[in-house]
Parts: sequence; structure tokens; C-alpha cells
Amino acid sequence: MLIDPSVVGSTSEPQLVEVEKGAIKAFARAIGDDNPLYSDEAFAREQGYASLVAPPTFPTTFRIPNPNIRLELSRVLHGEQEYAYERPIVAGDVLRCVNRVVDVYERTGKLGKMTFLVTEVRGEDLEGNPVFRGRSTIILR
Repeated sequence: MLIDPSVVGSTSEPQLVEVEKGAIKAFARAIGDDNPLYSDEAFAREQGYASLVAPPTFPTTFRIPNPNIRLELSRVLHGEQEYAYERPIVAGDVLRCVNRVVDVYERTGKLGKMTFLVTEVRGEDLEGNPVFRGRSTIILR
């Protein structure tokens, strides 16, 4: 196996991520989503939000490395990604995020053995209230 299963349960150090208006706008442009919640602060406020709203896949931009995982990027395939929210992420949020290894397992496919790494990033506000959970599966070949 390309990753030692003993890393399951290991976590990163908590990292603070400040959500900025410019990053939300740039991400929305990059994914081709012209929803005004992502680019027009006055519109977002009229809809009851404190500021610009981040698109649902925005936490993909958060880089919360787990020091227990070392990957050779040339062997990595993106397998699956999902997000769950307690509330929308908005510009001005400061989120405390932790990356945890949830599972490591091996499967055999057409090209041979593959190692699957499942990680979960949880983000909470500075008061400790959960905001989002992002679960990612990558495949190492």
C-alpha cells in the first residue's frame, strides 16, 4: 500500500483561514458561475447575508495539509469530493480548519492496485460553531 493505514485518525494542526471578497469573486469567475451572491455585495446583503457568499465548492481552495501524509503528485487522481454545510461561508469569515485522515484502503483495478485516501476537513467559526465539512477521496496509482 502506498500510504501506511496507521495514519487513519491523524489530524493537522488547526489553521485559520480568512475568507476574502476577492477570493470569492475570483473563484466564482474561475468556475463560470455568475450568481450575484458571489460578486455583488449589495445584492448579497439584500438577500440577508453579511457579505458575499462563497460558492459551495469554495473550500476546495483551502490548503490544510496533514503532516502525516506525503504524496507523490504524479500518482494522484481526484476520486470524489463532497461538502456539507451548517451555514453558508461569507466574506469576512475566519474559519478554524482541521484536516483528518478518515480512511486508507486498497482496491485492484484494470491498471493494478490502487490506494484510496479519504480525508475530511472541518471548518468552524472562532466561537467553535461548525460551519462546513468537506470530504475528499484521492486515488494513488
